[in-house]
Amino acid sequence: MTVVASADDIRMKTESLIEEQELTREEVLGYLRQMMEIRALENQIAELLGKAVLKGASHLYAGEEAVAVGAVGALGDDDMITSTHRGHGHGHAHGDKFAKTPEAKQEHYNKMMAEVMGRSTGYCKGKGGSMHIADVVHGNLGATGIVGGNIAVATGAALAEKMKNSDKVTLCFFGDGASNEGSFHESLNMASIWDLPVVFVCENNMYGMSVPWATVTKLPDVASRAAAYGIPGVVVDGMNVLEVRAAVKQAVDRARRGEGPTLVECKTYRYYGHSHSDPRVYRTKDEEAAWKKRDPVGALRDGLVAMGWITEADFDKMDEAVQNKIAEAVKFAATSPEPNADQLYTDVFAPVNTSQVDIDADKRFRIEMRENPAKFKQVTYAQAISDALKEEMERDSRVFCLGEDIGLYGGAYGATRGLFEKFGKWRVLDTPISEASIAGAAVGAAMAGLRPVSEIMYVDFTPLAMDQVANQGAKNRYMFGGKTTVPMVVRTEGGAGRAIAAHHSQSLESLWTHFPGIYVVMPSTPYDVKGLLKAAIRDDNPVMFIEHKMLYKEKGPVPDGDYMIPLGVADIKRPGADITIVTYSRMVLRALEAAEILAKEGIDVEVVDLRCLKPLDIDTVVASVKKTGRLVGVTESYENTSFINEVMMQVNEAAFDYLDAPMVRIASANVPVPRAEILEDLAIPNTNRIVEACRKIVK
Repeated sequence: MTVVASADDIRMKTESLIEEQELTREEVLGYLRQMMEIRALENQIAELLGKAVLKGASHLYAGEEAVAVGAVGALGDDDMITSTHRGHGHGHAHGDKFAKTPEAKQEHYNKMMAEVMGRSTGYCKGKGGSMHIADVVHGNLGATGIVGGNIAVATGAALAEKMKNSDKVTLCFFGDGASNEGSFHESLNMASIWDLPVVFVCENNMYGMSVPWATVTKLPDVASRAAAYGIPGVVVDGMNVLEVRAAVKQAVDRARRGEGPTLVECKTYRYYGHSHSDPRVYRTKDEEAAWKKRDPVGALRDGLVAMGWITEADFDKMDEAVQNKIAEAVKFAATSPEPNADQLYTDVFAPVNTSQVDIDADKRFRIEMRENPAKFKQVTYAQAISDALKEEMERDSRVFCLGEDIGLYGGAYGATRGLFEKFGKWRVLDTPISEASIAGAAVGAAMAGLRPVSEIMYVDFTPLAMDQVANQGAKNRYMFGGKTTVPMVVRTEGGAGRAIAAHHSQSLESLWTHFPGIYVVMPSTPYDVKGLLKAAIRDDNPVMFIEHKMLYKEKGPVPDGDYMIPLGVADIKRPGADITIVTYSRMVLRALEAAEILAKEGIDVEVVDLRCLKPLDIDTVVASVKKTGRLVGVTESYENTSFINEVMMQVNEAAFDYLDAPMVRIASANVPVPRAEILEDLAIPNTNRIVEACRKIVK
């Protein structure tokens, strides 16, 4: 049964919380105004959804205003936040801090409403919408539509600030449902072991979507889970803005002192359903009414009236001002233009700063190494990777490595050997076995200004990190209107050849070429792997950098000194006139072997090494096909979904009239990679298969 507090109790509690925190009347009235503005925004959105004026999904925040306003009120202007799909309140409270004049506050409100309505004047140019509002310029690192997707990002941002020796704190909002996600547990563990300056704020509104919190755990509180990671867990009344602020302020101060993270659980309630289509059949009218008696706006109003700080007339005047403000915001949004059609392809990637000097140098080196390889030092593929990392870490203090077993052990294939001893544990971070938080931490650290190189031991494990890389990292720039960059590299390795079966032998590059916003690089030689890795580290986009486990011991010529290979430039590894073989990674070696066999038969093969699948240098491929009239595509990926299929389609569209024979594809069998050597050899392409394919199309 809900107990209604007396006027004296309300006054004493409100006075006590204000005195304890030394808050001014102006500050407290500001909290009241912000909560009223959030409520007005949510009610207006609900009305527009009901009239079908507004399209899309909107997850309303009404009822939870005290959490956003109280928590953000505990932050300094330089601190950062990450938000969720129910993030209108977070976005408004955070943005309001930076709007110092009435005009600026109205502009902020306008941009919030415009983004909800998908207009070009919104914070994200209408590309993010209701679930992805973010003023990244002021440290709002974004709102995610993936439950728990922002927790690892916040951890990474906090890691970046610890590494920079700043005193910034990151505040991470999420719901009770997210505490059942693996990313929650991975991230809290990671934040704990490194004492990161992050405050995890759980808005426990008692339901995930429809399932009650009490039915998905035996623990009474989300905060109880903090004990497993050795960090404080605090439960507060999420309907009281001053209580929330007090608890979060203590946690922020603790984080700023270097004492690590805190989990603050705010017990609160959403007045609307999970989304507009939710009929709320899983909860009763009595339950809803009981929670509304503790309304956060009304609670603060009543406390301030009881203290004599405002009158009912003052509140009514504030409410009138808020209603005028929301009306102006709706008018602004409704009359704002929708994005132009030419905005469809903008903001997917950050600009690539390709230097003509680097392009010319790469071309010169390739010719010299092909004609006179003895002129250059011979380096293994693994050593070339290590050298690239060392040189980039020396050149730029923002570059650091993180991943499993990359420190003292030196990496599963020795590619990071020696870096830990040279740069120390804070530049070469050994992480827990937590692929999602490794990738998410890289996203957050990149958004906070560093240039992380994360390592996922096998490409087979990258699906565990797919949400963080594909949804948080790769889509980030586009969703937030091109106002952010995510300069991160994910190093991993793939491919068969070591008889280690289906979970450690796949070629999954096609998974990663599927997602807009991320580059995919697959080098075949020591020269390529070094120059492309250096370019990837310096690039402002996420890069999936896939090495091949059978190449680490391969030796090849590498120039002395600093050099970069621009992303998206293919290499003709062997010029020819009769057939074009297009391939990448380890299959380049098999293609070159096939070309030598065929040369003895009078068949002149040109081998094109893509080097990068994204960006794809289709022009070099098409030019080669126009010269030879024939194409054989070779890949170690599965036949039915390989990226080589896309290459062949683009050739068909651009050079069909130049083809003198049907194109041929050589790929891996559509079966899990088998353990038995004889079956593994049958499953993946080999030199003989390439030779036979070429013979067939020149007859």
